[in-house]
Amino acid sequence: MFIALLGVVSTISGLVIGWIGRTRAYKDEVIQEATQDASLHTDVSYIKRGIDDLRVDLRLQNQQLAGVTERLTRVEESSKQAHKRIDKIEER
Repeated sequence: MFIALLGVVSTISGLVIGWIGRTRAYKDEVIQEATQDASLHTDVSYIKRGIDDLRVDLRLQNQQLAGVTERLTRVEESSKQAHKRIDKIEER
């Protein structure tokens, strides 16, 4: 009878220890996945901010290029007028 009782107690304690171990492993797995997800979310947010910064820089570059293009057109017109005046002076 004692041996049978010892066997039952051993079986129950084995189940409890196994269940505790599995629960601990599951909690560790959940923590690890949450950490990886948080890291991934942080990386994606960092990339989004970088892309937004690049877009702003690109807009500024486009605005500056438009300004330079407009100034170049004015300089070309002014140069053309200056050449016409120089040609008139040379004819005299």
